[in-house]
Amino acid sequence: MPNEIAPREHRTSLSETSLSELRGDCARMAPRWVAAGSTAAAPVDAPRIHGVTVPPGSARLIDAMADYGD
Repeated sequence: MPNEIAPREHRTSLSETSLSELRGDCARMAPRWVAAGSTAAAPVDAPRIHGVTVPPGSARLIDAMADYGD
């Protein structure tokens, strides 16, 4: 994948934006982003995880995905 930054052209809708233009936008914005700290969160023991609810539609969606469900 080339690392060329595509010039941003005026588009009337987001659906007309190409992947190359999107990558160019990200490359131009990257210097303004602040990197998060390098401290990773410690893992939590499974018994301490409680009160997490997943909407039924989301659970069905994940269950239907080959990587996670069936």
